[in-house]
Amino acid sequence: MSTDDGGFHGPSIDEFFPGPLLFEDTPFEINRIILVRYVAVIALLLVFWLGTRRMSVVPGRFQSLVEMGLDMVRVNIADDLLGKKDGKRFLPILTTMFFMILFMNLTGVIPFLNIAGTSVIGVPLVLAIVAYITFIYAGVKKSPKNFFKNSLFPSGVPWPVYIIVTPIEFISTFIIRPITLTLRLMMNMIVGHLLLVLFFAATQFFVVQMSGWWTLLGVGTLAFGLAFTLFEVLVAVLQAYVFALLTAVYIQLAVAEEH
Repeated sequence: MSTDDGGFHGPSIDEFFPGPLLFEDTPFEINRIILVRYVAVIALLLVFWLGTRRMSVVPGRFQSLVEMGLDMVRVNIADDLLGKKDGKRFLPILTTMFFMILFMNLTGVIPFLNIAGTSVIGVPLVLAIVAYITFIYAGVKKSPKNFFKNSLFPSGVPWPVYIIVTPIEFISTFIIRPITLTLRLMMNMIVGHLLLVLFFAATQFFVVQMSGWWTLLGVGTLAFGLAFTLFEVLVAVLQAYVFALLTAVYIQLAVAEEH
C-alpha cells in the first residue's frame, strides 16, 4: 500500500485484525472478517438451496454442478477412505467441512471482500477441534476399551521402548494433528492474501503514483497479480479438499481393525 509521503509499504499482518464495522463494544461486534464469513455462509446456503429446491431425475446445469460437488466428497473422500458403511456415517461432517472451507477460502479472491474467512484462526481452529472430536468419537465408538491403549501403546514394540514411543504417539496423535490442521489452512490463506495485496498495491503505486516508465513495472505486477489470483482459486479448492481428506484419514485410522 502507498503512503502519504509517496513511499510504498507492503501489506502487514495488521490487516487480519480490522476494527469493528457494526455493534462496536457489544457482544455482537462485527468486523470485516466476520462479515466476510457471514457472506460466505449465506452464499453457501443459497447455492445449495437453489441447487436442490427443484430436484429432478434429469438434472439441470445448476443441480448437476451441486451434485458433482457432493459426489466428489462422497466418492473421492468418504467412500474411498472409509468404505461405504463408515463413509455414509461421516459424510455429512466431511461435506460440511469441505464446502464451508471452500466458500470461506474463495472470499479471498472476490472483489470488495478480498480476504479469506479462514485467514484468522477462529474458523480453522473450530473446524480442527470438530475434526479432532470426530476422530476420538470414531475410535471410541469402534473400540471403547482399546482405542487409547492401541493409540499410545502400538503392538509389536518391546515394553522398555514404550518409555520413548508412548509420549511420541501421544503428541503426534492427540496434539499435533489438530494444530497442523489449523495452521496449514490458516497460513496458506494468510500468505495468499498478503501476496495478492502486494501485487495489486504495487500496480496502483507504479501506475498511478510513479507513472511514466514505471507503468511498465505496474503492468508486470498486474500480470503477476492476475496469475496469482487464478492460483489462489486452486489453493482455495485444494486446502478445502486436504482438510476434509485428512479428517477422513484420521477417522479411518481410528476405526482401523487393530483398534
